[in-house]
Amino acid sequence: MADGERFLMAGVMGWPVLHSRSPLLHNHWLAERGLKGVYVPLEIKVENLAAALRALPALGFSGCNLTIPHKIEALKIVDAVDPVAARIGAINCVAVNADGALDGFNFDAWGFVESVAERAPGWRAGAGPAVVLGAGGGARAVVDGLLQRGATEIRVANRTLDRAEDLRARFGSAIRPVAWTDRARALAGAAMLVNTTSQGMKGQDPLDLALEALPTTALVCDIVYVPLETELLRQARARGNPTVDGLGMLLHQARPAFQKWFGDLPTVTPELRAKIEATL
Repeated sequence: MADGERFLMAGVMGWPVLHSRSPLLHNHWLAERGLKGVYVPLEIKVENLAAALRALPALGFSGCNLTIPHKIEALKIVDAVDPVAARIGAINCVAVNADGALDGFNFDAWGFVESVAERAPGWRAGAGPAVVLGAGGGARAVVDGLLQRGATEIRVANRTLDRAEDLRARFGSAIRPVAWTDRARALAGAAMLVNTTSQGMKGQDPLDLALEALPTTALVCDIVYVPLETELLRQARARGNPTVDGLGMLLHQARPAFQKWFGDLPTVTPELRAKIEATL
């Protein structure tokens, strides 16, 4: 909690991390509130993660975000884990308590749902089957967010079917594992499609997916935000599907983290979104 008598500090730990837009986000909100403080990138190697996290209280940090490759390992280091983070099996935010204890949270699911609700106000998770491509950490967050909002069927397609089956074991019978070769057929009758893989990201191969079976009313989302409009979103938009890009998830997951550290839940304004878009 901000007290006005000290210099506020938070940051993001990753390896690498200098590409992160999180400093721009949180420093914008600090300045917007007239708070004296800073949010910094912290390049931390895997073998130094425990020492870095345990140093946060002594250094005066209110907490930090975690990005690749630390989200899973940090779960074993913090003193307490929020139920959402426990379900997902990863944390993306650490908050330092007054006694120096470390609490772990995962706000990716909340960020995804808030992003979709912002860009597609009429969206309902229970409107019909959702198709999620990928079975990694991003997929876990998306699946948890959809289930918490009322989804009753989520078809998870992944190159390794075992990993999709792991999501069924973790989240229950609403998850239907789908072989990667059947991904296009799984789109039939779907109300939502979400890409959580890195395919389509700048420097990666585009997502190979035929959309013919997808109803044109289905909402198409991509958690990739570089580029802002992936080839999947371009093709979906061209055929009339509503779309949601990945930037909103990044912006919204940062909001409850800022609140945990500094006591105030910020908003995502058009000005802030434009500032981040200008860096992509």
